[in-house]
Amino acid sequence: MRTLIRKGLVLSILLALFLSYLPCLQAESKSKQEKINLNTASLKELQKLPQIGAKVAQRIIDYRKAHGKFKKIEELMKVKGIGEKTFKQIKDLITVGPSAKAR
Repeated sequence: MRTLIRKGLVLSILLALFLSYLPCLQAESKSKQEKINLNTASLKELQKLPQIGAKVAQRIIDYRKAHGKFKKIEELMKVKGIGEKTFKQIKDLITVGPSAKAR
């Protein structure tokens, strides 16, 4: 009986350790994803960003056409519908630099 309890305890500890490590693995895989370039992204690509639907994606493209290329990612907050809260959610997923394909 004690052996069974010990095995259950060990398995519980191992499962807890694995589950605590899982978010680290997910964060690592997200960081390896290619960032979306605000200066070259299509409507569909922009919609892949959290909180960015078709209307806001179109506003980003319209802003880009009217004002030229984004020089800093923070300029995105000048687009109607993108405030600090949304920007904080997507800032690690966007870039204004050359695309990885061009490097």
